[in-house]
Amino acid sequence: MKAVVYHGANDLRLEVLPVPKISISEVLVKVAVCGVCPTDIKKIHYGTLPGPRVFGHETAGTIVKVGSAVKGWRPGDRVGLHHHVPCLHCHACQHHAFAQCPQYKRTGITAGFEPSGGGYAEYVRVLHFCLPGMVRIPNNCTFEQGALLEPVNTVLKGMKKLGLLPGDKVLVIGQGPIGLMFTRLLYIHGMQVAASDLLESRLQRAKEWGATCVVQAGKEESAGKLEKWAGKEKLDAVVLAVPSDAALKEAMAQLRGGGKVLLFAHTRRGNQTEIDLSNICVDEIDLLGSYSSDFLLQKEVAKLVFTRKIDTEVIVTHRFALEETASAISLAANPMESALKILVRVEKEA
Repeated sequence: MKAVVYHGANDLRLEVLPVPKISISEVLVKVAVCGVCPTDIKKIHYGTLPGPRVFGHETAGTIVKVGSAVKGWRPGDRVGLHHHVPCLHCHACQHHAFAQCPQYKRTGITAGFEPSGGGYAEYVRVLHFCLPGMVRIPNNCTFEQGALLEPVNTVLKGMKKLGLLPGDKVLVIGQGPIGLMFTRLLYIHGMQVAASDLLESRLQRAKEWGATCVVQAGKEESAGKLEKWAGKEKLDAVVLAVPSDAALKEAMAQLRGGGKVLLFAHTRRGNQTEIDLSNICVDEIDLLGSYSSDFLLQKEVAKLVFTRKIDTEVIVTHRFALEETASAISLAANPMESALKILVRVEKEA
């Protein structure tokens, strides 16, 4: 089979690998679509993991082989995959901190080599502990919707951590694919949403997805516009969908007492910044982080996506063939104004 193999920083090669062999407790999936995620981009650009391995974890496809011990699945089933699944029993899981679960930290899908997602390949092997993470794609829905279940899950998880009430005012900083998903999900759940971005075209999309106030980052008049919208009580929450320290400091200043800041994009280790700790103590502002998905939200996410309450395909702007994966990753890392969600299409939609 063809696969795009990572060998080190910015070193991706299209190679021919053996189709993975499965055990009696595993399944083999023929990949149809895999999304390009900033997490994988950072690993590839910074060479944070040793090669060789195959990345790509926003994956959907068709089951082609089922181990004899696997129940409830059969060849021909169309599925969206989750490459991390918690044990639900350990100390971390008991505290609903699934991303800290030792089993969750083990990637459970591979196209060969150390399991790393494997979606940039024609076939992936789903290990036994990730079988509960598979989501059946309805016949009237697409592989692209299935591939976007995982990122929507991560956003819904982050939104729920904020513990907001309908009518609360929230600013989402950054209107790339993740920021737009936050804008849409907050709107769906009854919050008032302001959106900030450098690009006017993304702000227009944010309006279409529910933002009632949009401000162009870097413009002098933007601060006043946001303050007028928020009112004298200020904001209830700010979501940072970009890894900007300057935006974090601005966000802290825009919050009311008891407000919340959610960091969603600060995933690179070693980054540090200064904050006024009295904001945390005296003003009781919660500085929160959210990373990866919540296994228990899968049914809720599937309903949102498959009923098109959040129409994920609207934000898909570019599709690349498997052979063009390096170009897909390059565009996602350095997007032109028209680029939002980027997918690698391994096979054509049936």
